[in-house]
Amino acid sequence: MTNNINFMLHAHLPFVRHPEYSKFIEEDWLNEAINECYLPLLRMFHKLRDEGVPFRLVFSISPTLNFMLRDPLLKERFLTYLNSRIELGEKEVVRTKNSPLENETARFYLNNAKENLNFYNNTCGTDILSAFNNLSNSGHLELITTTATHAYLPIYKNHPIAVNAQIETGIMSHAHTIDKELRGFWLPECGYYPGLETLLKRHQIEYTSVASHSFFLSKDFIKNGAYMPVKTPSGVHFFARDYRLTSLIWSATEGYPADEDYRDFYRDIGYDLPIEYIKDYIADPSYRVFTGFKYHAITGKTPDKRLYDISRANKKTEIHANNFLYNIISTGRSVEGNLDEDPIYTLSFDAELFGHWWFEGPSWLEKVIRLCAEKEDVRLTTPTEYIRSHSKIQTAQPAFSSWGKRGYSEVWVDNSSNSWLCKYTIKATEWMSELATRFPNQTSLKKRFLSQAARECLLAMASDWPFIMNNHTTEEYAKYRITSHLQNFYLVYDNMCKNAVNTEWLVTSERQNNIFPDLDYNIFNQNYLAHPSPVYTTDFSM
Repeated sequence: MTNNINFMLHAHLPFVRHPEYSKFIEEDWLNEAINECYLPLLRMFHKLRDEGVPFRLVFSISPTLNFMLRDPLLKERFLTYLNSRIELGEKEVVRTKNSPLENETARFYLNNAKENLNFYNNTCGTDILSAFNNLSNSGHLELITTTATHAYLPIYKNHPIAVNAQIETGIMSHAHTIDKELRGFWLPECGYYPGLETLLKRHQIEYTSVASHSFFLSKDFIKNGAYMPVKTPSGVHFFARDYRLTSLIWSATEGYPADEDYRDFYRDIGYDLPIEYIKDYIADPSYRVFTGFKYHAITGKTPDKRLYDISRANKKTEIHANNFLYNIISTGRSVEGNLDEDPIYTLSFDAELFGHWWFEGPSWLEKVIRLCAEKEDVRLTTPTEYIRSHSKIQTAQPAFSSWGKRGYSEVWVDNSSNSWLCKYTIKATEWMSELATRFPNQTSLKKRFLSQAARECLLAMASDWPFIMNNHTTEEYAKYRITSHLQNFYLVYDNMCKNAVNTEWLVTSERQNNIFPDLDYNIFNQNYLAHPSPVYTTDFSM
């Protein structure tokens, strides 16, 4: 029996771009993710490929992240950020010279930043998507996408025009930048409701991933459990996230990342050292923020943290990689003979876990990939490969679910913090559909005006802002973002009801919220779904 492992890493950040400021704190979400996650993973993947180590996994890149990675302004700001990490790293090597463990960690940070800069400039040509494309074209990554602004789709289940606009815009964004044909689609937050697959099928999507209880609570008896996919009557395949195996990596309390030898994410010199020392390396000296320079191990629930030991942590990643494969093989033995065909274990994660939240994550993943290459009974695969090579796939209907807290929609419609948002974002989609239907096929200024309204509507639907509000982190910024997008949309609606265009506002908004430059507002027309699905013209050569 072959144990098939289906790693699905989902890279996503909300659209944050503020050209009106020279620096903006929330833009560092992107800078940190590139420096600590995307570039380390890409370097690791390229190294493995160059060494001839076989691997296959799925990597999803959200349209908002896709756009920000290509935006000239944000690329320039990332280079400024990365050079500042190098400068800070050089200072830290000097500051920690009398503390061997801290000095070793400081030297690692400095070398890592320099290697990231070299890879970004010389291998990527400052275009990270080209490096992903390169790995896709060599057959090592299967690149997929998600909805336009990472909208949590179950909220809009009664508004298929809005759901389709999110899906189609996301697919079009992917087609403009990724070479190979799109076969899979990431559902934001694994949010699924029965019937959603008809819109996925409209766009030739072959597979997606859902939470495991989507199978267990199905109205159909799913005989192979989460160890094999199911196919809906529409023909879309669903792969259930393996909750138990995923928790080995994902759990913040019992998973590998919680090990006391790993680096503590929250202990950072941005909070420990005098503000005069770090003020040149943060966006706003009046706010304490993370710098990425952290010198303590998790240790336990104590303020007296032990110093981080890179060598000790590296040995622990080897132990955890072997333990992970042990759990995979043990699971295979326990289900052997009870399935129609070989099992597949779907392990879905936010990509930012690897390197950003879990500093040792890329090292652990590299060791897992190398171990899989050595074993005969374990194989890294993708849903596309599995579907092509396995014919006994049951037809069944998954149940409504998400991977959020308690498994449904509580995180995004929590009564105590963000439930008020839904009625406004839903109303915006209804009014956007009204505008597109009343004023179809406009040209020139009115087309730009209405397309900007569609852009603001899509941005208001983003799942990130209600998520942040539910977590009580940067709540004020989240409220500002969602209300500003709604206000922008209502401005267009009011003007169009008077048959007018606010040209000054339009120029300013197009400059600031410039995502999806090819967006056509007619995608919200109530008659749009009656027409055949669009044909994507990108070269999908295999």
